[in-house]
Amino acid sequence: MPQTPNLEREMPALDQSSGSPPPSGPCIMVIFGGTGDLTARKLFPALYNLAKSKLLSPDFAVVGVGRNDYTHEQYRQIMSEKLQTFATGAMDPELSKWLISRVSYVGGEFHDPQLYTRVAQTLAVVDKTYNTQGNYFFYLATSPSFFGNIAEQLGAAGLVCEKDGQWRRVVFEKPFGNDLVSARALNRQVLKVLHENQVFRIDHYLGKETVQNILVFRFSNGIFEPIWNRRYIDHIQITVAETVGVEKRGGYFDMAGTLRDMVPNHLFQLVSLTTMEPPISFSSGSVHDEQSKILHAIQPFDAEDVLHYAVRGQYGPGVCKGERVPAYRAEEGVPPDSKTETFIALRLMIDNWRWAGVPFYLRTGKRLPRRYTEVAVQFKRAPLVLFRDTPVSNLDANQLVIHIAPDEGLSLRFGAKVPGAQMKVGPVEMNFNYSDYFGTSANTGYEVLLYDGIMGDQTLYQRADMVEAGWAVVDPVLDVWKALPARNFPNYASGSWGPEEANGLIARDGRSWRKIAE
Repeated sequence: MPQTPNLEREMPALDQSSGSPPPSGPCIMVIFGGTGDLTARKLFPALYNLAKSKLLSPDFAVVGVGRNDYTHEQYRQIMSEKLQTFATGAMDPELSKWLISRVSYVGGEFHDPQLYTRVAQTLAVVDKTYNTQGNYFFYLATSPSFFGNIAEQLGAAGLVCEKDGQWRRVVFEKPFGNDLVSARALNRQVLKVLHENQVFRIDHYLGKETVQNILVFRFSNGIFEPIWNRRYIDHIQITVAETVGVEKRGGYFDMAGTLRDMVPNHLFQLVSLTTMEPPISFSSGSVHDEQSKILHAIQPFDAEDVLHYAVRGQYGPGVCKGERVPAYRAEEGVPPDSKTETFIALRLMIDNWRWAGVPFYLRTGKRLPRRYTEVAVQFKRAPLVLFRDTPVSNLDANQLVIHIAPDEGLSLRFGAKVPGAQMKVGPVEMNFNYSDYFGTSANTGYEVLLYDGIMGDQTLYQRADMVEAGWAVVDPVLDVWKALPARNFPNYASGSWGPEEANGLIARDGRSWRKIAE
């Protein structure tokens, strides 16, 4: 029988101010992979931040599940030290002690049915001790290879059965499948024991304020929605750049690659939010319906399209952020002849009325000069007719940039007359930074996702058909690249903006990538 976790502290009093979101209801968060890096770096700091923001119920507890053989006290001590290390700001000792005092641990192998028996016993004790009322929120912070089995084991143990007003939810980390066939199989496996409204497929990019603000920006401002279409927009670029290499994830990453790791989830979420039609409401179902329509409207690639509109790259040695760094093939866990891509660039077209003829250029990669994520909307140029009898020979197109990371905000470029006797037009920018207007709030990006998961709001999570639609676009590219392995890897130096072929991809259309300051 599991040890009884002792209740040592009461949560500091909640100061309910008007206009604030309500605290979540009583529940237990059960973290499979409770001893892993994601739990230490993101999940516990996010839970602390939620408690600090008064968004956790006083009747809340955590159960970590992992392979190590820890007691409750040993696990609490470890997570207390991790929380001190990875906290996003100054910590309140009383609040951190309150959170850690409500942590329990169960050890075992994820495939062992006896583990789930022990988990059920621990949950019964924690329920009684902390009055969590039988509401469970399972978070699978494990290797994706465990997802299906853990879901089935939870079902067999009766841990996801909802009755008597109790709710049960399961969060799946990315990637959800590694191609269309596996994603469909995993969906079938999971939905045998869970209803779709219990399944939360997470994409942590949607926890960023600016990503959520895309919908607010588009649909609450009357000056932009009328021009958000093919008549006024020339093209859209989405860039997700990372300075890091694969770090200690070489073994996993070499099986996945950047296309699988980034495109069906992160980049397609940005594409769908940027291009979707107005939903009938902001309910999760309505938002997901419109996102799904966009993903299904992306023109499928054939083999010839892949050769012309998809570019892959792999980083070699170079200088990144002033330091010499090794090639991808020299990273720990990576084969010396690896053909896995660390950079991709794609050109997509969307077959619907709003976006017909508007190209979307996507690029993402590792060991690039700057960590940066943005959506750049390039508008069509104004006609030059008005200025035909003046020295003005060219007009820069207007450009709207949604800055997502690391600095969150918006910038708008437009033309203005340069002071002087001659008619000269120069580009100027208006910039909005979140921190300037709303201040900064230290967070991990997981706070809103965890809060929404506990509250049962799936808006910022992916639905089954969205996951499958994303893989349906990516699959033909994976097939061609598997049949024709890259022969020129590595083809870009660490610290550069990727292979030259990526510039050629957009240059063939008479365009160029937006220059990002390093």
